[in-house]
Amino acid sequence: MKYTLFDLLHGYIYARWTYLYIGIGTGEHPLAKKYAPLVKRIGTVLGSVKAFLGGGKEQAAESNPKGMSDTYHGKVVTLEAARQLVLVNEPVTLPNLEHIIPYPRARDIILRNPDHIAVIECPCRSAREHPCLPLDVCLVVGEPFASFVVEHSPQKARLITPQEAVDILQAEAARGHVQHAFFKDVMLNRFYAICNCCACCCGAIASHRRGTPMLASSGYLARLEQDTCLGCGECENVCQFEAISLPEGIARVDEAACMGCGLCVQHCPEAALSLVREISKGEPLEILELLAMSN
Repeated sequence: MKYTLFDLLHGYIYARWTYLYIGIGTGEHPLAKKYAPLVKRIGTVLGSVKAFLGGGKEQAAESNPKGMSDTYHGKVVTLEAARQLVLVNEPVTLPNLEHIIPYPRARDIILRNPDHIAVIECPCRSAREHPCLPLDVCLVVGEPFASFVVEHSPQKARLITPQEAVDILQAEAARGHVQHAFFKDVMLNRFYAICNCCACCCGAIASHRRGTPMLASSGYLARLEQDTCLGCGECENVCQFEAISLPEGIARVDEAACMGCGLCVQHCPEAALSLVREISKGEPLEILELLAMSN
């Protein structure tokens, strides 16, 4: 794919000043709060500049300009799928995964040096006045991304081993936080990070709740065995998508809201919940299976 001058500049700004970028994007940064109209105006101007530098009349004439969810989005993954992404020990080239990543842009999984992993302080949590802890829970996977963030944010990022990445994923799942594989257009149109997200801090979950479809389902659905449920409420407490309620003392799954992350399954003390494949929710992002199919 060809990248415009704007794309290259945008990608550098995003990776170099991630905390400022995300803080303004979520509206939590002081600049965003104080100068909201100006920030919005700058966004409009930059959009025009991109149209000019990226193809002039052709891009400027698009009748349906690309939204945030087309260029910056996440795929909900189960804990096991997230583990596979940080433990893959071979280069990966899986382009154009439309059936898994249902967005017009940024849907490739191309991993160079996949064992090069950096953990960074979560930009969404860092932007909050009272964030969830710990902060260092976002994983940047592969090159050139991992080395870049460590070089330019040494106080907030460090290189870790794949096993350390697994430990972070498991600890965050135990805290009730959901794993998202993130993709962005200016990050070479591909997967670059796994974030461990909570509804109280995560900008993507907040946008998703407001109707911007930034997150794609894992491809699974939580299924309840009513005779086994004791109504303890653990599943409701950990569901980051408000898909579980206990209206009559027994858990109920809102299938439309369920994103199939599996947190409720992991936290149910009675094993009353399980994950089942749901075709209408799309295909799972499971790297080992995808690699087997591509060989």
